[in-house]
Amino acid sequence: MEATTEKEKQPPKVVDVDAALEYLNHENTTVLTEINEKALVRKIDWTIVPIMWACYNLQYLDKTLINYANVMGLKEDTGITGNQFSLLATIFYVTYLAFEFPTGFLMQRLPTAKYLGANVILWGTVVTLNAAGKNWAALATLRALLGCFEAAIAPALILITSMWYKRSEQPARVGFWYVGTGTGTTIGALASFGFQHYESETFTSWQIMFLLFGLITIVVGILAVIFLPDSPMKSRLTHEEKLWAIERLRENQTGIENKHFKIYQVRDCFTDPQTWLIALITITSSIPNGAVSSYQATIIKGFGYTSKQTALLSIPSGIISCIAVISAGLASARFNARGPVLIVLLLIGGILGGSLLAFSDRTNKGALLTGNYLTNVIGAGLPMLYSYSAANYAGHTKKVTMNAVLLISFCLGNIIGPLTFRDADKPEYLPAKIVVVASTAVALVFTVVLMTYYTWENKRRDRVSQDIEHEENSEFFDLTDRENKEFRYQW
Repeated sequence: MEATTEKEKQPPKVVDVDAALEYLNHENTTVLTEINEKALVRKIDWTIVPIMWACYNLQYLDKTLINYANVMGLKEDTGITGNQFSLLATIFYVTYLAFEFPTGFLMQRLPTAKYLGANVILWGTVVTLNAAGKNWAALATLRALLGCFEAAIAPALILITSMWYKRSEQPARVGFWYVGTGTGTTIGALASFGFQHYESETFTSWQIMFLLFGLITIVVGILAVIFLPDSPMKSRLTHEEKLWAIERLRENQTGIENKHFKIYQVRDCFTDPQTWLIALITITSSIPNGAVSSYQATIIKGFGYTSKQTALLSIPSGIISCIAVISAGLASARFNARGPVLIVLLLIGGILGGSLLAFSDRTNKGALLTGNYLTNVIGAGLPMLYSYSAANYAGHTKKVTMNAVLLISFCLGNIIGPLTFRDADKPEYLPAKIVVVASTAVALVFTVVLMTYYTWENKRRDRVSQDIEHEENSEFFDLTDRENKEFRYQW
C-alpha cells in the first residue's frame, strides 16, 4: 500500500515544489494575529464565494432546465418520446464523464479561474442555442456539448476552495457554493411557473426560458474571468494579505498550486484505498440524485397535478436542498467531521424519503410529496465528498486526478439514475424509487468503511512516525498525502 520508488523518496527539486513556496522564498512572511486572520477570511469570502455560488447555481439550473421544459411542452413541440427524453439526461453525463480527465489536465496547466470562466461562457452559449432546438438530433447534440463544458465546474471549485481555505473551513465554503443546487431548483421552478403564462406565436415558453438563462450564464462567465483570482499569489489582495493567505494554509499540508504534471501522483491516486471508497460512495449516492434532478417535475406531475401546479410544488425541493446543504456544511465545519454528517443525510434523504416515495399509498399525496422533497437531502452529501477530496488529498496532480475520479463517479451515478425511469413503469415508476432506497443503503455501508479506514490509517501513522523530524517548508513540497508521513486524514 505504501511502497514507493527510490526516485520518489528523494527530496523534490526546486522546480517541483508548490508555487506558494516559490512565492514565499522571495518574500518576508508576517506573523498572523487572530483578528488579522478573521478579517482576511471575510475578505476572501466576499471576493470568491459569491462568484463560485453564481457559477454553480447556473451550472445546476442550466442542466436541469430540460426538466422544467419537459412539463412546458418540450416533448410535444419537438416530437421526442419519453425514452428519448431519458437519453437526453444520460447524454449530458456521458460527455461530462468523458471530459473529466482532459479538463483536469487543462485546469492544471492553465490559469484555473480563467479556464473556469471560459467554460461558463461556452456552456451559456450552448444553453441559448437550446431555444433553436427543434428535434431530437439538435437537442442531443446540445446536451452533449453542455456536458463537455460543465465538466470543469466542480473540479475547478474544489481546487479553488482548497487554495484559499484551511481544511476545517472547507466544508462550510463548499456548502456555500454548492447551495447553488437548491437555489437553482427554486429559481428554475419559479421561472417555469412564470414562463408558462407567456404566450407568443414566435417563441414557446420553454424557448424563452433557455434563451434568458443562457444569456445570464454568459454574463456570469465574463465576470468570473475578470474578478475570480487564479490563486492567492495572483489575486487582488495586498502584498501583506497574499503572504497571510499562503502562510495560514501550512497546516493543511496539501499545498496551493503546482503547474507541473507528475505521473507518479496519478499512480498514487489510483492505488490509494480512499480513492475507490469515495468513488463507490459517490456512485451509489448519485443514482438517486440523477433520478431526482431529471425527473422531479415528472414525478410530481405523476401525482395528478397540472403543469403549473407542478412548477409551484417544485419550489420546496429547492428550499429543502438549500437548508440541507447549509446545515450540513456548518455542522461539518463545527465538528470537523464529514462522514457522520453524510450518514445522517443519506438516512433522511435516501432511506426515509425514498421509502415514503416508493411505498406510500398512491392516494396519500402528502406522504408522496414529503418523500419527494426529502430525497433532495441526498444531494447535500456531495459537498461532503467534495470536501473529502479537498482535505485528504495532497500533491497538486493527485488532487486534480482525484477531482476527476470524483466527478466521473458522480456522472456514472447520474447516468444510471435516469435510466431506472422507464416508460413501462409510469406513472408510479416504482422500480426506480426502490433503487433510490437500495443505492442509498449501499452508500451508507461504504461511508462507514471509509471512516474506519481513516481512523485506522491515522493511528498507524501515529505509531510509525514518532521519530520523524519535521522538515522546514515541507507543507509546500507538493508531496502527496501518502508521501508526507506527517499528514493526517480527516473523517
